[in-house]
Amino acid sequence: GWACWKTYLGRPVTDMHRSQAMGVLGESLRGSRPEEALQVLEAHLALSRRYWSHDENLVLIAQTNVAVCLSSPERLDETL
Repeated sequence: GWACWKTYLGRPVTDMHRSQAMGVLGESLRGSRPEEALQVLEAHLALSRRYWSHDENLVLIAQTNVAVCLSSPERLDETL
């Protein structure tokens, strides 16, 4: 997670590898640090919608990752 993110952090915000690294970081944080994971995954979703809105699969994957992060019972209302 962090190693992947640090590798691509210096690239432009529009770089696909940087975006993918952000998604990997969010996924890696999901189990141990869900609040931080949610922030990262929401940022990844926002970037996906802004720069790659033409790629429906990419946006759908980013949306799914946010929903999965919110799927804990105490956060169920937020998934709707």
